[in-house]
Amino acid sequence: MEPEIAPVSSFDPFSAAFDAAHAAAQAGEVPVGAVVVRGGALVAVAGNRTLRDCDPTAHAEMLALRAAAATLGSERLIDCDLYVTLEPCAMCAAAISFARIRRLYFAAADPKGGAVEHGPRFYAQATCHHAPEVYGGIRESEAATLLRDFFRARR
Repeated sequence: MEPEIAPVSSFDPFSAAFDAAHAAAQAGEVPVGAVVVRGGALVAVAGNRTLRDCDPTAHAEMLALRAAAATLGSERLIDCDLYVTLEPCAMCAAAISFARIRRLYFAAADPKGGAVEHGPRFYAQATCHHAPEVYGGIRESEAATLLRDFFRARR
């Protein structure tokens, strides 16, 4: 039996991801937010929690994928899309592939730590079994400003 997920009218996944990123920043975490959506309905939302959870894998994407898998009762997030405020790192890119995410949308590119359009370009590797459709640069300046302001305040 398929779990019920309430559709959200006029739902903007990136706004939800940015809300999660702002909440992470307020908690002293690097401001990254991620949202999993299926059929126009919100399945999971998370912000970075590496400090709070004392867990180096508690990136927003990982937490959102874990929550979505638990909600849907499957490790395969077929027909799900992921919206994230920063280009995923190699760990998150691999998890996105393993989860069989259909489409990945991200805001800011991450030339230093990203692994989708930068660094290892995970989905272009012959060993990658599943590559989502990728759409980057959506609301990029907003995400870049959020990150830049966060790190500037830390210095």
